[in-house]
Amino acid sequence: MIIKVLVADDHALIRKGLKQILDDTSDIRVTGEAETGMQAITMARDNKYDMALLDITLPDKHGIDVLRQLKLQCPGLPILILSMHPDEQYAMRSIRAGAAGYMNKQSAPSQLVTAIRQVASGRKYISSTLAEQLANDLAKDSPQEVSHQILSNREYQTLCLMASGKSLSEMADIMSLSAKTVSVYRARMLEKMGFKNNAAAVRYALNHHLIE
Repeated sequence: MIIKVLVADDHALIRKGLKQILDDTSDIRVTGEAETGMQAITMARDNKYDMALLDITLPDKHGIDVLRQLKLQCPGLPILILSMHPDEQYAMRSIRAGAAGYMNKQSAPSQLVTAIRQVASGRKYISSTLAEQLANDLAKDSPQEVSHQILSNREYQTLCLMASGKSLSEMADIMSLSAKTVSVYRARMLEKMGFKNNAAAVRYALNHHLIE
């Protein structure tokens, strides 16, 4: 049986690389490619796939928002998040939103193949790093430890990019938004978290290992 995969990533080279890796297997084929979140949602609704590989950073919608919409419209479609971001940033949010697994794009090709087979069979794929993070989160009972979970995906992305040292214009480019819109997300994030300034937000992100 061939596992039919939908790949949603805005970089053509990434899609081509994934296709080459999977074409070398006997049982996995990329049968759909989407460049945007809305395109992925439309294709998943109109075609039959056994699972989807979804990037977090898409030009029109945040990947986790796309994930949530896919779970509503195609509840039986297993989704594996494939991202350049480290597990600490988006893995937990992805799993909570309904993803069947989360992988870093730097993972070995053999690991990707294993994850796809696992997810397509109805099981979850969790790396050892994510398993440790899940265990640590279960052991925490302080509300402050999970306070960043109240942020929207865009607010959380803003926090992580700020902590990575990105300027407002750089954040706008990465998020495919205007600098004014990013400023709004930053203000909301600071207000929700109770931070008086950007430095306090950066300290929080570093203390909670939200960036590498």
